[in-house]
Amino acid sequence: MALSGAQEFTTEVNAPVDLCFSTITSFESYPEWFSSIEHSRVIDRYRDGLGKVVEYRIDMKLKSIRYVLEYEYEKPTQLVWHSVDGDIEAIEGRYLFERVSAKISRASCRQAVSMGFWVPGPIRKIMERQALQQSVLEFKAAAEAAAQETSVRRRPRGKG
Repeated sequence: MALSGAQEFTTEVNAPVDLCFSTITSFESYPEWFSSIEHSRVIDRYRDGLGKVVEYRIDMKLKSIRYVLEYEYEKPTQLVWHSVDGDIEAIEGRYLFERVSAKISRASCRQAVSMGFWVPGPIRKIMERQALQQSVLEFKAAAEAAAQETSVRRRPRGKG
């Protein structure tokens, strides 16, 4: 990452790596579980169907901000992104998924943001840290809900 001031947050997720990857790359569903994302739209896709360029609109409390990210992947363990358009000067980041066990993954998200307008350093760092941590925890909840749904569908039905 070329931007300075990157923040990182890591947590364990009760879901396998491939399910973590499919959850985080289901960009159109972000508004359902990312509390600050009002809108997301895949503009361009790779041949395998993964989103290449994705537009977002987020609620920054005082105003909505639009930005567009371009993604690259190392399936199913990593995705990296950088901004290509929008109201924010620059964003760079990555998610890394590591297998802890068959049903548990370690998810690490690292991101650097340059807002393009002045925010006092200590306040900016706190805001960025809280936003990153919240987004990772919201992803974790979505991936774990998907894992729970998958395990419920796989359970054999009892005899009536």
